[in-house]
Amino acid sequence: MISNQILQSTIEGLKTITRIDICVLDTEGKVLASTIPNAEVYENAVLAFVDSPADSQVLQGFQFFKVFDEHQLEYVLLARGDSDDVYMVGKLAAFQIQNLLVAYKERYDKDNFIKNLLLDNLLLVDIYNRAKKLHIETEARRVVFLIETKNDKDSNALETVRSLFAGKTKDFITAVDEKNIILVKELKANETYEDLNKTAKVILDMLNTEAMTKVNVAYGTIVNEIRDVSRSFKEAKMALDVGKIFYSDRNVVAYSNLGIGRLIYQLPMSLCKMFIKEIFDGKSLDEFDEETLVTINKFFENSLNVSETSRQLYIHRNTLVYRLDKLQKTTNLDLRVFEDAITFKIALMVVKYMTYMENAE
Repeated sequence: MISNQILQSTIEGLKTITRIDICVLDTEGKVLASTIPNAEVYENAVLAFVDSPADSQVLQGFQFFKVFDEHQLEYVLLARGDSDDVYMVGKLAAFQIQNLLVAYKERYDKDNFIKNLLLDNLLLVDIYNRAKKLHIETEARRVVFLIETKNDKDSNALETVRSLFAGKTKDFITAVDEKNIILVKELKANETYEDLNKTAKVILDMLNTEAMTKVNVAYGTIVNEIRDVSRSFKEAKMALDVGKIFYSDRNVVAYSNLGIGRLIYQLPMSLCKMFIKEIFDGKSLDEFDEETLVTINKFFENSLNVSETSRQLYIHRNTLVYRLDKLQKTTNLDLRVFEDAITFKIALMVVKYMTYMENAE
């Protein structure tokens, strides 16, 4: 169904060109869009016209027209005047609205197809059959962007993304839940992952400035077949989750650049608990004071460099060595030894993952 706003815009444009007043009503006589004041008074005439076999007629100084959607009466259109010129304008207006119905239906069908494709709700044979009917290229380079908004049902964000890619007729923008906007983007032969990162940043900047909303953007890998679009979508979802757990400082996350976070995210919870018990001997990270945690993180940031870490923490080198020695006694891990540092770093990431999963439940 076409929105009333689109109908109003269409008939106002026609009036500007033809200087003839037009009104669009539904089959129950309710006014949907009009340039005629008090068009409600023609409700009974419209209802009588709906029940008549005629597709058009002149009544009370107006030309009446029926607008069909695949033989189903959808609208009644009124054009003020009974001359041949008014008849022609009315027929053109009815034809224009009928074409809008077809276009909107096709868009709706494509939107449904893309949603079902992303959610793996289609058989392989159905994917190719429906894509052919909807004139969607089956062999094309595509990637899925997932845009998570902070607020549920953020219509401003959705419309901003649509306006950003309005001229790209081969791109699809949809949503399968209330917080995520999905962009299925067709790529040129020479576009690379660096270009995808630039696109993601453009989306981020546009939504921050135009829609005034904070978002996170993730994207999957490039696929060449339409049947693989759902895989790129799943990858984008994983990238979004992994980014929130391990890379909270990033607003743009690529599935192809998740590092060790991707491996940890796929570990079963039982294995994570076993690993943490082995490393910390039943202790919890909550038992470490804030000073110790800050020291550990800064030590990792500076690639295990004692001098640089002590300088940035504004403490004496010996104070830092004392803290590391104290940590070694507690955990049996010496962060100055590369192997122990790796073990501790992975343990911190596993704890982050466990905490995230427990809160998600």
